[in-house]
Amino acid sequence: MLIVANHPNSFLDAVLIGAFFKEEVHFLARGDAFKNNTHRILLKFLNMIPIYRLREGKENLHLNEYAFYESKRILESGGIVLIFIEGICLNTNEIQPFKKGAARIAYRSKPQQPLKVLPIALAYDSFTQFGKTVLLNAGNPINASALFPYEEEAKNYVFFNKQLKNQLEGLVTAHPVFSTNKKTPFVLFAKFGKVLHQPYYSTIKKFVRAKTAGTVFYDSVLFGVLMFTYPFYLIVLSTLLFSIDLSFNIILAVLIVHIVSAKVAVLLAEVK
Repeated sequence: MLIVANHPNSFLDAVLIGAFFKEEVHFLARGDAFKNNTHRILLKFLNMIPIYRLREGKENLHLNEYAFYESKRILESGGIVLIFIEGICLNTNEIQPFKKGAARIAYRSKPQQPLKVLPIALAYDSFTQFGKTVLLNAGNPINASALFPYEEEAKNYVFFNKQLKNQLEGLVTAHPVFSTNKKTPFVLFAKFGKVLHQPYYSTIKKFVRAKTAGTVFYDSVLFGVLMFTYPFYLIVLSTLLFSIDLSFNIILAVLIVHIVSAKVAVLLAEVK
């Protein structure tokens, strides 16, 4: 299956789509991220395939043959490949013009395997605020053979992009709606959770905002940094509580309150 998706929020889009599949998903990712040898090894371990755009230099475009070959190999072996068809990430839910990469991969792979093309639309209610409502809306799988009705390859690419654009525009929502009962008894607990985590969260947010200024990576990087640092934050907190001779049960209760209140604060982020 070839997953074709829009791309409003950097690598968080790939994380969300990949998390909803039980099977391994292979991702086409911007080629300049593979320049460093250590990064290349790590990204390959994460099932990422480099693909180069013109903005990364004409001299690198020939390297895309590997991306097409590897994608074809994975698809023909029954695997799943995800490509962001716009070829660019902008923090907007509006569909951007399509590149030809997805059509080329599907066109090259369809003769050997009954290939399916699955459109998936992503939309966010915010790219900067605390807490997110995210729409992940999948369409119906399309037989790749139905997307290439012409003899001419170029006409097939145009037809492919037109059909997928119609699908994605029908699936995407400009502003996903968050709804909850504002009278829920957990509102106060959510507010408590925000206050409890404010020093940690504000510090991380300020650091990430400075590092990602002028880019589309703020929201995704913030997610990643929070995910990897929060366990260490809890370890440091536990160590400090242990150093003042609090009992194990009290320390455990404090940690549980932190974790649960953080979760509730995110879930009820839009409740005032």
